[in-house]
Amino acid sequence: MIPAAFEYVAPRSLAEAIGLLERHGPDAKVIAGGQSLIPAMRFRLSTPGLLVDIGRIPGLDILAEEDGVLRIGALVRHADLEHSPLIRRRYPLLAGAARVVADPLVRNLGTVAGSLAHADPAGDWGAALLAARAEVVLTGPRGQRTLALDDFLVDTFTTALEPAELLTEVRVPAPGPRSGGSYQKIERKVGDFATAAVGVQVAVGEDGRCTAAGIGLCAVGPTSLRAREAEAFLVGQPLTEAVFARAGELAAAACSPVADTRGSEEFKRDMVRVLTVRALRAAAAQALAA
Repeated sequence: MIPAAFEYVAPRSLAEAIGLLERHGPDAKVIAGGQSLIPAMRFRLSTPGLLVDIGRIPGLDILAEEDGVLRIGALVRHADLEHSPLIRRRYPLLAGAARVVADPLVRNLGTVAGSLAHADPAGDWGAALLAARAEVVLTGPRGQRTLALDDFLVDTFTTALEPAELLTEVRVPAPGPRSGGSYQKIERKVGDFATAAVGVQVAVGEDGRCTAAGIGLCAVGPTSLRAREAEAFLVGQPLTEAVFARAGELAAAACSPVADTRGSEEFKRDMVRVLTVRALRAAAAQALAA
């Protein structure tokens, strides 16, 4: 289908972009990669009168680790993380998620921040970045604020963004020296949305026991979510198969999948259990080898 008529503007500063969003209100939509918005416009599920393209605003393409924090700007593409030596070396959880986002076309055009702002419950970045304890930086007419990703993802396709606000940056705490991460996903075919997916980040002490754990789930609830009971259970435990199995059970209990063409509730819940064990096994191996 063909989108409804719209106007297009490409501001050169955040202030200009925010001003446009203030003046045009709900009739304006922000576009960066467009991999979620354009399909919605083609099917007229979204009919904005104005597209505000932030692609020419300087500084939004940052991808760097500074003072113990990974900064991912609003214009950073999925493929930027997929191919970054820094991400591959220091952030295996994020590298693993980047490799399985949709297909090469989407990865080369779509942005990490745009995916989070779209808030699709099956989006890969929700699970991975929740496990990594990410925060988002929101910039709007009243200045800048920072939210934990847990608080940003409110419901299906719903975020905590206020009118005229932009998600300008994602911030991820740098992993410690004895840590590991893994992203595990099941899909019907390569490039499909997840039937279920699990992101895991763990850290271990000198005694081999878990000192910190993050477990994010996607495609098994109204939004991406953390398996908090499983996270709490892992802390202080040795990283053994029995511990992984129990954490998998707790993660499965935390989700609320719905039956659809990708599988039944029972199947998806069991996949969360299996994928959690796999992700923990891989993440623990990295942490113990560090």
